[in-house]
Amino acid sequence: MKHYDLIIIGAGRAANLAIKASKLGKKVAIIEKSKLGGTCPNRGCVPSKLLIGYAHVARAVKESSRHFIDSTINDIDVKKIFEETNSYISKVDPRYESRFDENVTLYRGEAHFIENKTIEVDDQHLTAPTILIATGTRPINAPHEKAWTSDDIFPFNKEVPKSITIVGSGFIACELANFFDAVGVDTKLIARGDALLRAEDEEISKIFTEEFSKNVDVSFNTSIKDISYENDTFDLVLENKDGTKVSHKSQALLYATGRVSNTDTLNLENTDIELDDRGFIKRDEFFQTNVDGVYVTGDASGKHMLQHAAAYEVNYLGKTLFENEPKALKFKYMPHAVFSEPEVASVGITEQKAKEQELEYVTSTTDWLASARAIATRLNYPRTKFIVNPHTYEILGCHMIGPESSTMMHQVLSVLHIDNDIRHLKDMLYIHPALSEAVLPAAVGAVEAIKKYKN
Repeated sequence: MKHYDLIIIGAGRAANLAIKASKLGKKVAIIEKSKLGGTCPNRGCVPSKLLIGYAHVARAVKESSRHFIDSTINDIDVKKIFEETNSYISKVDPRYESRFDENVTLYRGEAHFIENKTIEVDDQHLTAPTILIATGTRPINAPHEKAWTSDDIFPFNKEVPKSITIVGSGFIACELANFFDAVGVDTKLIARGDALLRAEDEEISKIFTEEFSKNVDVSFNTSIKDISYENDTFDLVLENKDGTKVSHKSQALLYATGRVSNTDTLNLENTDIELDDRGFIKRDEFFQTNVDGVYVTGDASGKHMLQHAAAYEVNYLGKTLFENEPKALKFKYMPHAVFSEPEVASVGITEQKAKEQELEYVTSTTDWLASARAIATRLNYPRTKFIVNPHTYEILGCHMIGPESSTMMHQVLSVLHIDNDIRHLKDMLYIHPALSEAVLPAAVGAVEAIKKYKN
């Protein structure tokens, strides 16, 4: 039996806790069955956004005519794009390992619980008074052995397909479909429903669906009823909800239909650790499971399945364990973004959620045409939507669609973080004519809506 002060299972964002503990002289064991850094820098948000950068340039050239510029693309070297992205990925694991000092022991293997505080990895038994489970999630398996999931995209060591069919309507499906279509791969997106990004505010989802479909071929209300694969080609039977069936061929087939917990690999049946009905680990507001000293952060909890949430949680747990700041954490807000074309950013509740919860609220939806920088994009669809408590001026939700939405959202997040009152956004001084100035009329509109509500 090897004894440590801290054992961490999963070397994604949780690797930062290993570094923090080791600097304090703690003996740390960190266990990783795949690549150090976890999903985000290896298979998820970082490499996918690198691809989006190429897609953005390609789209700008293709759409230059709206700026009265006649341009053509002679060639897009998609193979080189993937080589550059793979090069970045190849540096992630060694970069993470280089940050560990002599107090950190790295085990490259799969962890299995023998009992509450005993873990087996590579035929060795480890124990510690404090254990962190940060094992993340994985994509739902594709129904055909030759089909891909998002995990198969990075690193990309395959022949670049001339055509691809992507199944899904969430952010992963839309981001990847946007990339492949933008760089010249014949792309079809299959959506079971009649809209994309259905978890977003309905007003934003409607705009996104309309604009996205101008670039990418989307089959709505459609599912794949039959898959055959021959001569490096998928032959698919697509069925619309009205019963209509059509045949469709593509060289690649990718499923982006959701993610599931990795906790089923941990042998938690040997412990007292409790799971919810989706297979995620239950925890309290200190991130502790029902077993004293065993914690869970990130996607393994199923709470906020976002990289920035995991990083925030790990940092907070570090303060709890090593800085004597044992305070329960309740997220005041949790923002997210979809880096597609269009770009979407969101924080707080949607209007449909406000209705479900029977909240009192007012809304304000405003275009960005008060900003000269926004006018210069020559796009008509960008919008900012606020959902506000009419009694307290509290921002219940903010939803944006348009270029750099994820960046613009941060001024709203600052208000949420310090003093959630939309009047701050109405009264603050903006740089004219910056893109961010587009938030001002939306805030003014929300305050005016409150005045009308009260009258």
